[in-house]
Amino acid sequence: MAARPVVSVYGLNGTKLDATVPLPSVFTAPIRPDLVQFVHKNMAKNHRQPYAVKQQAGEETSAESWGTGRAVARIPRVNGSGTHRAGQAAFGNMTRGGRMFAPNKVWRKWHIRTNTNQKRYATASAVAATGVSALVSGRGHRITKISEVPLVVSAEVESISKTKDAVGALKALKAYADVAKVSNTRSIRAGRGKMRNRRHRQRRGPLVVYAQDNGITRAFRNLPGVELVDVTRLNLLQLAPGGHLGRFVIWTQPAFEALNKVFGTQTEASEQKKGYTLPSAVISNPDVSRLIASDEIQAVVKPAGSRFTKRPFTQKKNPLRNTQVLVRLNPYAQVLRRAELLGKNKRTTKKVHKKSASDKFLEILKAD
Repeated sequence: MAARPVVSVYGLNGTKLDATVPLPSVFTAPIRPDLVQFVHKNMAKNHRQPYAVKQQAGEETSAESWGTGRAVARIPRVNGSGTHRAGQAAFGNMTRGGRMFAPNKVWRKWHIRTNTNQKRYATASAVAATGVSALVSGRGHRITKISEVPLVVSAEVESISKTKDAVGALKALKAYADVAKVSNTRSIRAGRGKMRNRRHRQRRGPLVVYAQDNGITRAFRNLPGVELVDVTRLNLLQLAPGGHLGRFVIWTQPAFEALNKVFGTQTEASEQKKGYTLPSAVISNPDVSRLIASDEIQAVVKPAGSRFTKRPFTQKKNPLRNTQVLVRLNPYAQVLRRAELLGKNKRTTKKVHKKSASDKFLEILKAD
């Protein structure tokens, strides 16, 4: 969230004016990417056009199953003879020329209703994200030469009616690089969409938010990637295209000052949205490392223990691998183990071979 007391105002020639405007409370709203993505996904479904396949598609042939007893599958087969088509399987979704499985219907549930409070929360989060330069830059907008984010322009810009004047104002504010980026990314769409009135693809440029249209929409509408919206009709699909936070927004001064009336504050209700107040952040200071290192928390926190954790007595050990646990369970196991070792030693010792009487008798006979 952007948290500073006032924001500078810039003229059409790019110079900073003496006037400043206080930062609206909506810029201190919690930034919730999860909620923004959820609401954006639901809202994006609401402008889909129903589509379906023909109801009789794949079943416009006279096919009948041959039944059992002919050593072929029971799938319906085309009647007749004399052509390759006769006898071929039909109707099923696994057959050539058959219908699809579960054909699309125009009465599918295309639209999704989203809770009003969720949509307002997501819109407030998206507005707050437009004031964080890291999010705006991370989204791909060219704002390295911009003096300040959020960028507020004097009310004169609402009276511009010529596109060349709009281009001059953007160049003076050093915001035209984002428009040039859109022109460079314009390309022909891959696939069938190029034949369906959506031939080109391009990135999104700046969003110009105004309070009163005195010609500003005519001036900016022909610039590639530039979109315009009334401050009372802020839309999540424009503030966070694709569900990605950080749209580069150029505010006119009257529109910027009207944000508190549109969204209200954490304590005062909005004038436009009946009974709505901005959501409060769970923690006012998001610097977690600083919070942990503070004296208040360190005073009640337990001292750090050893890096090595002692194995608990309750931890189960394998008696077949651990001799001490085995002896604790079966004291006689030690005796058995000792006897086993002694028996092994007996087997390994060499036996002295005694000469038998017959061997001695043979030696006497051979000696003679």
